[in-house]
Amino acid sequence: MKFLLIRPGNIIEDSKHVMLPPLGLLYLGAVLENDGHTAEILDYSVKNITKEQLKNYLLSSDSVGMSIQTIDFKPPNNILKMIKDLDSNIPLIIGGPHCTFLQKQSLHDIPLADISVAGEGENVILDLVKYLQGKKNLSDIHGVFYRKNGSINSGKPLKIIKDLDLIPFPARHLVYKYEYGNSPHGYQLKGKVTSLISSRGCPCHCRFCTRYANIIKGWGFRQRSADNVIQEFSEIDKMYDSVNVVDDNFLADKKRAHEIFDGLIKLDKKFEMVIHGARVDSADKELYKKMKKAGVKYLYFGIESGNQDVLDYYQKNITLSQVRNAVKLSRKMNFVTMGSFIFGAPMETDEHIENTIDFTCSLPLDFANFVPLKYIKGSQIWNEAVENNKISDDSDKFFALADKNDGLGNFTRNELLEYTIKAFYRFYNRPSYLIGQMVRSVSRNDFKFLLNGIRFLFFAKKEIDFVQKNYLSDN
Repeated sequence: MKFLLIRPGNIIEDSKHVMLPPLGLLYLGAVLENDGHTAEILDYSVKNITKEQLKNYLLSSDSVGMSIQTIDFKPPNNILKMIKDLDSNIPLIIGGPHCTFLQKQSLHDIPLADISVAGEGENVILDLVKYLQGKKNLSDIHGVFYRKNGSINSGKPLKIIKDLDLIPFPARHLVYKYEYGNSPHGYQLKGKVTSLISSRGCPCHCRFCTRYANIIKGWGFRQRSADNVIQEFSEIDKMYDSVNVVDDNFLADKKRAHEIFDGLIKLDKKFEMVIHGARVDSADKELYKKMKKAGVKYLYFGIESGNQDVLDYYQKNITLSQVRNAVKLSRKMNFVTMGSFIFGAPMETDEHIENTIDFTCSLPLDFANFVPLKYIKGSQIWNEAVENNKISDDSDKFFALADKNDGLGNFTRNELLEYTIKAFYRFYNRPSYLIGQMVRSVSRNDFKFLLNGIRFLFFAKKEIDFVQKNYLSDN
């Protein structure tokens, strides 16, 4: 059988926001190919696909699978409508985070889909092949919801993959035709870019973080073995120049991290690495030395606040001292660093937010991102707000803004937006920041960072519009 796998999304006006390939679909493609089937991936977030082109893809496909990543259902619904217009009988299957957090509801949100898959799909996809071949009933498949006689029914309870080493490596050749790696913060990664994930779940319990473990019984932190991860890196080296490591917490197990970087150093790989989930409490001089030698260039830290009481409320289990140590050590190692910050915790006052902005500006970060707090379904603060009758746990509601009009903080949404804009301006408009980026650019013979600072001065309005659209929209 042949599956047409789709990541929906309008063609991005500025492709600088397209950084990562659709790993979930690449895993499904690998599983299908290993079982003797074929797969093709269309990524609408990178390239616009015309209706005529879509028609040609459908002619050779037996089923369509689509990843639903967002609460904006217009792009996937538009694409599925085109598909149904072109082939009314082709089975339409959806999966991804939305289908896991809002399992039965996902078929209401995407009304043209026939089947929804909750949780990990690597094993489910082969059962769905058997169903499409008439060899298995949907009622006997784990983790699926489906339409039957005008109602939505469910199969057996979803199963969790315990041994991640058994999953084949992503079928990256399926998206080799696309270009990834651009960042909304002004830099371009080196050459051909891909991503890798070495674990699922997170051992930490940050209150604002939406986690499958909060809604799926038995969902825990699982890691691939160091040998398995090194083997995948070895395969990637033949095709790519930059690798995004997208684990929630890649350095959580320091023993495994040392083993991975030791293996990469022995392999003498030439690509650059970006670690998206680097907690500040994992900062270690010897580990960072190995990371640098192995090709790590970028570290993303979830710092969140410049106030210890806010960090404690979020259950970050880190200190401001650890933050300073991690960022300063990263600067000494010449890593490019990014810190994320959140405004709007229930106890936060104007003083708290000003403290966070001041704290951010005191850190030798290359980039800083500021966002208003959202109460997202699947997070601890969402569950607490529901228990306290501050949020109605409607099945079709995925997030709520930290707005004092809803009893979710001390600021209105507009006040939070104003603080977000202020934080962006304060951080990026500092003479010390621009001079620092110039010095770093000269020392590295790499002027992307200086260009980023200049770009921000001229295009700050665009960045602010991005914040407003993505974080303070009711849509």
